Amino acid sequence: MKLYPERSETAAGMAAAMQAGLTTSVQIVETCLSRIDDRDLEIHAWVSVDRDGALAVAVERDRERATGKTRGPLHGIPIGIKDIVDVEGMVTGAGSPLMSQGPPADRDAELVGLLRNAGAVILGKTVTTQFACFDPPPTRNPWNVAHTPGGSSSGSAAAVAAGMCPVAIGSQTGGSITRPASFCGVLGCKPTFGTVSVDGVVPIAKSLDHPGPIARSVEDLAMVLSVLQSWPSGQVELSNENRTALRIGRLRGFHEDLVDPELKAAIDQSLDSLMTAGCLVYDINVPAGFDELPAHHKLIMAAGAAAWHRERFAEHRDDYGPCVASLIEEGLAESATDYIKAREHQAVMSQRMNSVFGDDLDVLLTPATIGPAPDASSTGNPAMNAPWSYTGLPTVSLPIGFSEEGLPLSIQLAGRLNGDSELLRASAFCERILRTR
Repeated sequence: MKLYPERSETAAGMAAAMQAGLTTSVQIVETCLSRIDDRDLEIHAWVSVDRDGALAVAVERDRERATGKTRGPLHGIPIGIKDIVDVEGMVTGAGSPLMSQGPPADRDAELVGLLRNAGAVILGKTVTTQFACFDPPPTRNPWNVAHTPGGSSSGSAAAVAAGMCPVAIGSQTGGSITRPASFCGVLGCKPTFGTVSVDGVVPIAKSLDHPGPIARSVEDLAMVLSVLQSWPSGQVELSNENRTALRIGRLRGFHEDLVDPELKAAIDQSLDSLMTAGCLVYDINVPAGFDELPAHHKLIMAAGAAAWHRERFAEHRDDYGPCVASLIEEGLAESATDYIKAREHQAVMSQRMNSVFGDDLDVLLTPATIGPAPDASSTGNPAMNAPWSYTGLPTVSLPIGFSEEGLPLSIQLAGRLNGDSELLRASAFCERILRTR
């Protein structure tokens, strides 16, 4: 495995190879299935794999291409779907033993429909922590199986890192795209809140939930996001040939006391490389009220979980792991006054965090996690990610190297609200510099 694989191993590279007649969707899907066979008994990234269905769709995509028809940028590309997202004909288990025995979904989630319309081949359902919360999953980190892949999009990140699929869909309410992507050495994008549909997605808190892609390059993230956000102009142009110096705000006061020294050193080295390439880096302080953010985020998340699970939790308490059960119980005990106060703070902090950019910055930079992946007894600390889920600003995480133990380390770039395409362009520039060091 590589932090930045050859382009042929990315979704964009596969799409180009199919367009050039160098490979087919069937061949790509067969390679993914072979890798699943080779490694998934060890990694446990998948809940279910639709072998026959995926191959049948791949045959159809190849037949369409042969007649000159392509459905969109993901034509023939296999994609894994986190198991809180409805896929017609597949069970949505959400990491729950009881729900996993339920009937299959009778329709696709809206985002799955968009992926299909763009030509994607749905390969199967990837493991999620139970109800996309904190209880550790069966999935293991492909770089070292003694370590967590992170959560809650555990299987999605591990599957992409192990080459079992070029792209997978995750979701984030706290840190559930960025953290697993970072721990597994791949890239994650948490879009601007509300820009990707949550229709057909099992919720935690509807005012915090963000579906988004995990992939192996910024180009891949852009391909998928262009579909999920229905960009009218198609995929964003990522070329950096004519861009002016990238202006980066290094966000200070952003839980820096929690960050592992190894990761701090790696970030300093990465910033040196970016400045050598012409980037301008400024130290920027977090806005007033930031210290109240973690408590309010937790309260809103707990209230959302309690609202959705209230009746089911009362009837099936034994179906819940200890961490998600504790979150629901906390939400059930909250007052309406405290919830309203938290939501008011959320709205204020979203605008304050967005205003940090002013007229002078293109992106903000922080660690993507507090350090490399811990052992498999937890999913890691979401402190570096929850503020962005809370405020709704878009983020992209990029690998920057390894710890002494050989575990991936990553940075996180944040963009302005609704500035997803600009963030992707800036991320592509940083990726080009950091992957060639």
